[in-house]
Amino acid sequence: MMGSTALNSSTPSGSRMFRYEVRGLRQSPSTDKNDYPIRSSDSIFMTVPYNRMNEEMRRITRMGGEIVSIQPLEFDPEGSSNGKSEE
Repeated sequence: MMGSTALNSSTPSGSRMFRYEVRGLRQSPSTDKNDYPIRSSDSIFMTVPYNRMNEEMRRITRMGGEIVSIQPLEFDPEGSSNGKSEE
């Protein structure tokens, strides 16, 4: 279904989340609407769902930022953390 959220998706890629490390964002009227402050001297980390990656990349570029790294986040839908790693 179009418009479904990343966490409610039934596809494997739909529930994936990524962490962007972004450097060089400028504080502006556009960034004032964010839930986090912008410090141009430091990197910030943003968690982005798979289905919004392209949109966020464009927005970051428009605001003068540079994406330094993109890391996939591990998500355990059952919430089990038994301390064992699956290797």
